[in-house]
Amino acid sequence: MKKINVTEPYLPPFDEYVEHLRGIWDRNWLTNQGPLVNELEQKLQEYHRLSILVHSVANGSLGLQIALKALGVKGEVITTPFSYVATASCPIWEGCNLTFTDIEPDSLTINPAAVEAAITPQTEAILATHVFGNPCDVEALESIAANHGLALIFDAAHAFGVSYRGKSILEYGDVSMVSMHATKLMHSVEGGFIVAKDAAISEKMEWMRRFGHNGPEAFHGVGINAKMSEFHAAMGLCVLKRVNIIMQQRRLLTEAYDANLPDGVRRFHYRDEASRNYSYYPVIFESEQSLLVAVEALERKNVIPRRYFYPLLNQFDLMGTGFASACPVAKSVSERILCLPMSYAADIDSMMHAVLDPIPAQTCG
Repeated sequence: MKKINVTEPYLPPFDEYVEHLRGIWDRNWLTNQGPLVNELEQKLQEYHRLSILVHSVANGSLGLQIALKALGVKGEVITTPFSYVATASCPIWEGCNLTFTDIEPDSLTINPAAVEAAITPQTEAILATHVFGNPCDVEALESIAANHGLALIFDAAHAFGVSYRGKSILEYGDVSMVSMHATKLMHSVEGGFIVAKDAAISEKMEWMRRFGHNGPEAFHGVGINAKMSEFHAAMGLCVLKRVNIIMQQRRLLTEAYDANLPDGVRRFHYRDEASRNYSYYPVIFESEQSLLVAVEALERKNVIPRRYFYPLLNQFDLMGTGFASACPVAKSVSERILCLPMSYAADIDSMMHAVLDPIPAQTCG
């Protein structure tokens, strides 16, 4: 049986991508804000119905680092332990100290009450993740940030196309970063983009991602190279053209999973008034042992799920900062949550049975 991975990158029609390549060859313009990058940024802005500018980056991690730098964040950052490692490694790379706070048991996003309780005179920013594309309690976090004079950055790596209360999730907070890595719903092989509500911060992020340039011989300040190439933008344009179809196919698979999910395995709660992009399908088992039995059974059938997010970020020693903050809700969820495979092109019924049928009955209550 063919291996079923937790995610399957979408590849557009080959000839369509090649047509973009011909244009790159004809223009001999490979990078440095070429026409395909400009076109992709414009279309991403239109897709999300944004009045604020989209700044493409070579990857989401660079986007987070630029966000921190543009906002002048140097001290303590409050964040979630239930996220991908880049959420923690990027601020550490920028010289920040992290404080981890617990998550909400239903939404799995950072708990605003825990955030407020963790604020100290050294706190400069909140870095919150829209986990699996599920929005944080953005209004509560905005209120806390405003009351305490903190920067608010959203790691929206999973949240392409998500809206909340009728507007793009990217319109909340000071800066948001969206990943366009090949594992994501919308991808450019490698890449991402950042947006800022404040025009001055947006302008600063723009020059920071291109070495600080202000024309060929002058500089606004110190920057880095975070530019997207024309080749990556070409893939992004091809995928964006079909992203709604991809999302619809994943919605159908999600509904099939929902209708057939075994007893004893539960979904988590998507925030009311939020749209879904169907990027991931996480389920929560009653115990870690039940999860491990299910993983073993699935892998025997060549089905490869993923333990997102395990272990927690505050359990890593590799960063050398000795994180020890207790986050009991996040710890419990991390030990019991599993992302099942999602695909844009699968036969829905066959995929559903291939993934759900191997899960032993004893793991389900």
